[in-house]
Amino acid sequence: MGTFVVEGGHRLDGRIRPAGNKNAALPCLAATVLTSDPVHLANIPRIRDVETFLDIIRSLGAEVTWQGDNEVTVDAAGIRRDSIDGDLAKLIRASVLLAGPLLTRFGQVHLPPPGGDIIGRRRMDTHFLAFEALGAEVSLNEGFTIEAVQLKGTDFFLDEPSVTGTENAIMAAVRARGLTRLRNAAAEPHVQDLCHLLNTMGARIKGIGTHILEIEGVKELSGATFGIGSDHIETGSFIGLAAVTGSDLVIEGAPLEHLDSTLMGFGRLGIDCRVDGTDLVVTGSGEHHIKKDAFGQVPKIDDGPWPAFPADLTSIALVAATQCHGTVLIHEKMFESRMYFTDKLVAMGASIILCDPHRAVVVGPTSLQGSVLESPDIRAGMALLIAALGAEGSSTIRNIRQIERGYEAIDARLSALGARIYRTDLT
Repeated sequence: MGTFVVEGGHRLDGRIRPAGNKNAALPCLAATVLTSDPVHLANIPRIRDVETFLDIIRSLGAEVTWQGDNEVTVDAAGIRRDSIDGDLAKLIRASVLLAGPLLTRFGQVHLPPPGGDIIGRRRMDTHFLAFEALGAEVSLNEGFTIEAVQLKGTDFFLDEPSVTGTENAIMAAVRARGLTRLRNAAAEPHVQDLCHLLNTMGARIKGIGTHILEIEGVKELSGATFGIGSDHIETGSFIGLAAVTGSDLVIEGAPLEHLDSTLMGFGRLGIDCRVDGTDLVVTGSGEHHIKKDAFGQVPKIDDGPWPAFPADLTSIALVAATQCHGTVLIHEKMFESRMYFTDKLVAMGASIILCDPHRAVVVGPTSLQGSVLESPDIRAGMALLIAALGAEGSSTIRNIRQIERGYEAIDARLSALGARIYRTDLT
């Protein structure tokens, strides 16, 4: 599965550009199944999750053609199957995103249980409730089967603003008969990208970027050319990288319109960022002092549905806090297993109290020491890589497949900044 060997304690310098948004690429690839015309997508990150998703689409009969490193064309005219290979589905949670498009194409779809990161319970109920509201029948048995003769528009309140639940509901509603109104919908940048792509394909979606979407069903969708936006999660990861390694970095082409809560959260840790045109300049050198709340209270960084601080950045914020002066509470509200990687940081020398599965108190700064580490999931894996780059001595990070699922060529890109990171085939 591969291993990273990292020699830490060295400052980095230079410019780095975030890749395309992973969480936008996957639903946009799913949306290509909604039409028999070719769809060309640009700025697609060349990562394991994307390659796995494309393997699933190929297995359904679509033609997939890479054109350059980060552009892909999907021609789904030849799709004939309405079920997904279970071995492929268990590799990636995003396999569930094909439920809406396949239901629309075939009137029936059977999906095995999806895989993905083990970061806590991840409900599927929102998907099923949305499909039922649109007129489908859902049955659960070693996966789930969804059937519908004709999907019909509806006014539906999602029981939670699930990102993938919202995306599946959107992709089912775009060709349903009549008007659909989705309330309490997720509004993350990747949901917005999906909506913009669908509109480019001929859909009629209003309210993009809000929690209320109005979707007027159309008879068919056409092909399109569309560019995925830059990844705000990768941008936040590079902010944390700069702080932990004491480096001044320029993040080129950062998605500035989607960074308000991210910059607010890292600003609470005393990490200074400024906008320079389309770039974000991060001052990681010098001391960072955590900003106390009014009357000297301990501040907190907590996540939530968009536009709150992204859940995928809580692991990064936590490791960044280990190098800042003061005390902060990191509250991960959404997934009850995401914080368990903190024991690895404690073993490296971090001062962290894990209060419960959702909350950790971090006291900094502390000197981190190199260690042998295991990457448990995409974001915690990146957080541990950042910790290793800021630590004294050498670290070995195993199971780097998890990191490479979400970060394109991360070793080469970090090496270009001066990081001493080496990839081996040892496990």
